[in-house]
Amino acid sequence: MAGKTWKPGDAKKFARDAKLGVTYYTRNEHARNLGPYEDTYTYSEHVFDYRRPITGTPASGSMDAVQLCQNFGPVYDRPPAGVRPLAGPGRQVGSPLGDDHRGILDEDEIRGLEKRVGDTVKPYGRRV
Repeated sequence: MAGKTWKPGDAKKFARDAKLGVTYYTRNEHARNLGPYEDTYTYSEHVFDYRRPITGTPASGSMDAVQLCQNFGPVYDRPPAGVRPLAGPGRQVGSPLGDDHRGILDEDEIRGLEKRVGDTVKPYGRRV
């Protein structure tokens, strides 16, 4: 069974459906030019912990359910598939040692890696 989704236009309906203490999810989009090795999308979790006194709208901090849906929607009742949480660990990228390296580097290995970096990267203005 697929989870329920509320689009920004469904903000008032989401405010009626939202319950206190239940986790809701929004998807975040990240700029690829600023973090080319990061994920394009992550998700954030939101839990409403009180109701606004006059309207009775579920809220958390200064954000209520209507504002959340309008500003950060769509809102999901389950985590979006194939997307990692914003607070979770990022993707692992390759290293010069390869994917099969396990263990702690000793001083000789670190010196060797520094020499490899020095041999391959020639910043502008560096004397050879």
